[in-house]
Amino acid sequence: MRLILRMVQVLFSLYAMLVFLVFMCLMLPFVIITAVFPPTTRAGIIYFLATLWADGAMFLWGIRHRNMYEAPDNPNKPFVFVFNHISYIDIPILLKSLRKHSIRVLGKAEIAAIPLFGFIYRSAAIMVKRSDAADRAKSVAVLKNTLSQNISIVLAPEGTFNMTPHPLQPFYDGAFKIAIETQTPIKPVLFLDAFDRLHYDSVFSFTPGKSRAVFLEEVDVSNYTLSDVAILKQKVYGIMEQALLKYKASWIQS
Repeated sequence: MRLILRMVQVLFSLYAMLVFLVFMCLMLPFVIITAVFPPTTRAGIIYFLATLWADGAMFLWGIRHRNMYEAPDNPNKPFVFVFNHISYIDIPILLKSLRKHSIRVLGKAEIAAIPLFGFIYRSAAIMVKRSDAADRAKSVAVLKNTLSQNISIVLAPEGTFNMTPHPLQPFYDGAFKIAIETQTPIKPVLFLDAFDRLHYDSVFSFTPGKSRAVFLEEVDVSNYTLSDVAILKQKVYGIMEQALLKYKASWIQS
């Protein structure tokens, strides 16, 4: 019986990949057309198209998404959004969760090397090569400029997938430095079910089901200076950790 279920899951995963590829190919010509627009306008159009892609793909994948709000959300206000990074499916969930906001996502430069998808990815995301100090500094400047245009930025402070049995991995400083330097509030968002929909261990672990994003209360940074980065980082970490424990996220082991 377990073998049959595993075969069904592999077949469903192949179907999910096919859906992903079809939507990507449908989106590609429109992304190419956007090259005639200024960079800011172009990125906004691509995010709109990507959100439609996420809507269609997640519907066909049988993933039912809903947002949950522990605090009011203001789509007209720029935030430094931080989220827990746990799965390959985080990006479509992120797009659906933040559809009311104008956003730009910080992404790994390595992903831009993926054929076709990489072209779309680098057309909209803010690229960073973490191993290159000059490149990191350049991406930080772009993130700050983005916030100055009243556009929110989205970062995964863990930097990569959390492959531990703990709620979160340790955070990097970047998101918190930017928030303090630009005096932009931090808005934590939790993805509770991405781990169950597509495990980071294998692209053949796809399953349909629920998807929940929890918007936590924003963290005001007006009383913080750059000497307080560690304090702010630990505060946000604690808020997200306690919320993940409260919602009993499935990857957490006591």
